[in-house]
Amino acid sequence: MKQRLFVLHRADNVGTALDDLEKGPVAIIGEYDLKETECVESVKFGHKMALEDLPAGAEIRKNNVVIARAFKAIQSGQMVHLHNIESQFDERASTLDTDTGAPTDEDVYQ
Repeated sequence: MKQRLFVLHRADNVGTALDDLEKGPVAIIGEYDLKETECVESVKFGHKMALEDLPAGAEIRKNNVVIARAFKAIQSGQMVHLHNIESQFDERASTLDTDTGAPTDEDVYQ
């Protein structure tokens, strides 16, 4: 089966993995000019992958909405997640464990 990535809007710079992705070619489904790109590392199903090189500070766009900013450079084909972005909507997101998503700031809410 070919690996697949879904892009909601042609102005997006990330797509959502429709499969667990491994290094290699990935078919792009949805609103994007390219129909294929390259994955450079494992990206879990449902997670985002960069469609272009994103420098530190770059806006992360999904469905043509800025959802986050890169806090370090992200290479095209890399996973875009808590380990390299900061949410623009949820201040607490930057405190979540990057592997499990569990809160690490529990004392704030006690």
